[in-house]
Amino acid sequence: MEDNKCVHCGADCGKNPVEWNGMKFCCNGCKTVYQLLNEKKLFKYYDIQPMPGIRTEQNEFESKYAYLDREDIQDKIFEFREGAMAKVKFYIPVIHCASCIWLIENLHTLHAGVQSSRVNFIKKEVSITIHTQEISLRQLVELLASIHYTPEVSLQSLETETSDQSDKKLLFKLGVAGFAFGNVMLYSLPEYFNGGVPVEDGLGSFLGVLSYIMTFPVVFYSGQDYLIAAYKNVQKKVITIDLPIALGIIALFLVTSYKVLSGTSGGYSDSLTGLIFFLTLGKYYQSLTYNALSFERDYKSYFPVAVTKWFNGVESSVLLSEILASDVLLIRNKELIPADCVLSEGMALIDYSFVTGESKPVKKEIGEFIYAGGRQTGGAIKVKVEKAVEQSHLTKLWNEDESHKHPKASLSKIVDKVSHYFTIVVLIIALGGAAFWWWHDSIEEAIFIFSAVLIVACPCALAMSIPFTFGNTMRLFGNAGLYLKNVEVIERLHQVDTIVFDKTGTLTHPNVDDIRFVGTSLTEHEKAMVLAMTIPSTHPLSQALAQYYQPHERIEAEQFVEMSGRGSYGMVQQHSLRIGSLSFVDSNHEHKASTSTFSEVHLVIDEMYKGYWEIHNKYREGFEQIIGKLQKNFDLYVLSGDNEAEKSFLEQHFDPTHLMFNQSPQSKRDFIAQLQNKGKVVLMTGDGLNDAGALMQADVALTVADDVYHFSPAGDAILEAKNFSKLYDFKIFTNTSLNIVKVSFTISFMYNVIGIGVALSGWLSPVVAAILMPVSSVSVVAFATFVTRFLGRKLND
Repeated sequence: MEDNKCVHCGADCGKNPVEWNGMKFCCNGCKTVYQLLNEKKLFKYYDIQPMPGIRTEQNEFESKYAYLDREDIQDKIFEFREGAMAKVKFYIPVIHCASCIWLIENLHTLHAGVQSSRVNFIKKEVSITIHTQEISLRQLVELLASIHYTPEVSLQSLETETSDQSDKKLLFKLGVAGFAFGNVMLYSLPEYFNGGVPVEDGLGSFLGVLSYIMTFPVVFYSGQDYLIAAYKNVQKKVITIDLPIALGIIALFLVTSYKVLSGTSGGYSDSLTGLIFFLTLGKYYQSLTYNALSFERDYKSYFPVAVTKWFNGVESSVLLSEILASDVLLIRNKELIPADCVLSEGMALIDYSFVTGESKPVKKEIGEFIYAGGRQTGGAIKVKVEKAVEQSHLTKLWNEDESHKHPKASLSKIVDKVSHYFTIVVLIIALGGAAFWWWHDSIEEAIFIFSAVLIVACPCALAMSIPFTFGNTMRLFGNAGLYLKNVEVIERLHQVDTIVFDKTGTLTHPNVDDIRFVGTSLTEHEKAMVLAMTIPSTHPLSQALAQYYQPHERIEAEQFVEMSGRGSYGMVQQHSLRIGSLSFVDSNHEHKASTSTFSEVHLVIDEMYKGYWEIHNKYREGFEQIIGKLQKNFDLYVLSGDNEAEKSFLEQHFDPTHLMFNQSPQSKRDFIAQLQNKGKVVLMTGDGLNDAGALMQADVALTVADDVYHFSPAGDAILEAKNFSKLYDFKIFTNTSLNIVKVSFTISFMYNVIGIGVALSGWLSPVVAAILMPVSSVSVVAFATFVTRFLGRKLND
């Protein structure tokens, strides 16, 4: 038989297919999309999944999206717009498979104006960065619509944040199902008290019809979510847990309809209404339970990012949640702008790569607007906050960072595959059980068995074990001072076998009480100039000097440039200053490197070498104990940009061949890449800003932060410096979390085996199955949550 399926979407082409190059299409829309993909050589779209397209009728856009050319509308839709760069997020409900993701994330091949696009498959959202001089917002939407991924743009949602009505709708559905179930049970009492013997014909038929009428709002309103979801997914050739539930509901409804309309009996109205009532009640109870047990995904309660507030000439470190509109913030070099604001003092060069991926700095003048998420790349500036800080905005940017790092073997992928095949297996078992009981008993008993098996089986507990176990692990870690980017970091941290430490700012921190300047004595004015150059810097040694000279006169640097891992240079009141390593400030100056346990920071003013500071380092509390524990299970390395002054001390705790000094940021990154090429899974710990390259290369990037937390998008996790001694405990607890997930899997598997077995034996009615299904999910989630919290108590000790 000749294949009559559409090449693009797989639908039947009918009697008059649209043909092109010998291929058949169900409509001109599918043909247009195929031609476009063929022209751009995007053949991989069909390699990932055969016939993955969405069928829609061909549209002539004309002026349909003309309103998107209006500036006021664009201001509401764009999440970010600076110069010719803009970022927008769309909800596209037809995203349904890997091919959809691949095509949308390759929009740049369809139009050069698209800089990047990234899909959130769970939410069916796509974040797109565009160059507005090459493609307008209207043209972007038309481009998406032309390949039949039409975004939903709701102007109403742009005006106000609509509250979530899902819980209220669920309550209405629960109320309808409960009312109908109660009445049907009342109508069934005469038969129940008559020992199951039918009551007299007139009354029995009347009560049966009343009960049957009650099933209509229950099935088609309270149970519509299951029916609609199953129908839509079958249309897309996707099998989910909604399918067996919908089949069970339909089977009971059809049998009841047949019995009532034929006058045979009152049918199974009580079982049908009871089934949907308990399913809805279970769903509502689940939502309440999950909300109570769930973790704070936007980190508002404990995310550690702090900023420097400037008030009446005094600096103070405050949490983001404490920032209000009109507050003045001091932003140093490489620090992120935490809120939409206006530049009030200084020269701003804003790098928006964290938001758009475009790293070219944008110059801002006094009074100009700056978006949250930009990074200052020059000297210190002061900004006035325009809008209250939305901490979730920064964490959303952190989560959307483009550095894709995935575990070698992700549990989530395994669960997705198991859940997919689980439903198919359950359908086969239910059909087999129904056939057996039909052969050996009756069609009524077969329908009961069929419905009970479909409803009692549930992979939901399996799917929810990971997010709730890992989610609560994230919460525990956060309360204990380790803040993770997402749950995938837990799996990657579990797989780590090699740990690389930066020295300064990670293993050690500068001792402000033990700083000495060696060289030509500095005047008070020169000390003030040094203060002006060290305040904007984020390097731990510069921060130590800034704190050391804090009492001196405050003046501003007219120019400031910092070279990661080397030093900084700039202009202060017409004087040039260079502060950093000797090779950076004056490569011609002869100086014998010290062998003592201190770091050296050299100073040149107006091309004249002045001397250097001896800054003694203190090793973090618990250093010896934590290194001793880690050595037993991991390969440990130290990569330092400093000289070998502390080599003899570190050799007592590390393999001497694993100590490397005078390392540049690039050499650190290259070394980690070499370890990864040998099959190692590497955890890199650094100060976040000066080790950004090495952190981005590592499998897990851990930033160790002191009092003021510099938010670094290169990091997968931020560890409060005071909790450095808990690093081993955090690593070991990831093993515990994986074990909890495995036990939860086992519980879920045993429940399904026992539940399906009892249902097949005929001892389980569909109503009882409807009660057990949500109970099983809640019990597994509760187990994962409470066991994780119980075992994680010692992290806060």
